[in-house]
Amino acid sequence: MAALDLLGRRWTLRVIWELHQHATPIGFRDLRRRCDDMSSSVLSTRLTELRESDIAAQTPDGAWQLTPLGGDLVTAMGPLSEWSRVWAERPG
Repeated sequence: MAALDLLGRRWTLRVIWELHQHATPIGFRDLRRRCDDMSSSVLSTRLTELRESDIAAQTPDGAWQLTPLGGDLVTAMGPLSEWSRVWAERPG
């Protein structure tokens, strides 16, 4: 239930998605832009929560990336991603 609580928080999945899509560490400002300019405070809170959960980590230069556990999470979400693709393509 703790994982579902974390993943259900506003913007959490988007942050994970953007970190995954970028594939290399990304700075806070670039990540914020990729997340449709969400507020800095919300992004900071989500990144802190993801860091505390060992899903994301900060590099020595301050950029953000997924941890191996975060990569495993993205892999585990693969079936949901496929389901959502089918759902989005359904007729009317």
